[in-house]
Amino acid sequence: MLPINIRKRNIGESDIDQIQATVNEHWGKGRKHISKVLCLKWQWHQPNGQLKDMACREILLTLKRKGLITLPPPLHNANNHKRNKNIPKISVDHYPLQKPLCQLPPVEVKMVRGTEVDSFYKSLVHYYHYLGYRQIVGNHLKYIAYIGDRPVACLGWGSAAWTVKSRDAFIGWDKKTKEQRLHFVANNVRFLLLPWVKVKCLASKVLALNIRSISNDWMNVYHHPLYLLETFVEQSRFKGTCYKAANWIKVGQTRGIAKSGHDHVVHGNIKDVLVYPLGKDFRQKLTG
Repeated sequence: MLPINIRKRNIGESDIDQIQATVNEHWGKGRKHISKVLCLKWQWHQPNGQLKDMACREILLTLKRKGLITLPPPLHNANNHKRNKNIPKISVDHYPLQKPLCQLPPVEVKMVRGTEVDSFYKSLVHYYHYLGYRQIVGNHLKYIAYIGDRPVACLGWGSAAWTVKSRDAFIGWDKKTKEQRLHFVANNVRFLLLPWVKVKCLASKVLALNIRSISNDWMNVYHHPLYLLETFVEQSRFKGTCYKAANWIKVGQTRGIAKSGHDHVVHGNIKDVLVYPLGKDFRQKLTG
């Protein structure tokens, strides 16, 4: 069974001994603390210098499932659904906004992650997006679009999905290259136009403005640029009109299968796969 490769890290017999010794030493401090200690021992960092503790936790869970190590029970309940019930509903102006875009003040898209407005973003997405709010795992940014002082849209960006055959074929990726370059792609995991806002072409305008700034914002936070954006549009709910109007490219569709832990579940929810290259030389940069 050993060595085993998890999250691009080879784990052998000696690693198992070191991991279990670290777990035993810090047993009462929780899995999060243990993963950070291991990252420090391995000198395992993201490009922005932060520890790869989320990847390390996946290694710990995988080894536990395989019966190779034992872990302490979780200190906290990781149920996002229960945790998100506590998100307060922040007051917002519901007065309908229906004027033509040319008659309104300029649209401004602001990055709000880590600011005092972050909780406002969570509230808007939780109460007005059909999927609600979930903490974005891994690298991520959050934005609110304003017209004057009125919020009109929210956008959330996270790390790219691992398995997307149509995207990989569009780029020209093999598995090894994808492992090395996937962090240069970001996924638009949330896009909310507030329901009382009925302004023609606003959604594509917001997308276009966000696209102009996201690579620089990603560079400021994570110390590397982005070369491609991706998103998944549910065929049964949406036509992806605003993405197409903002020049996104449809490259294929998903198979209606989702990953649940280490298993895959067929849900039948087919999604269109759309991408947006950030530059004409995106393929050269993504294939190295």
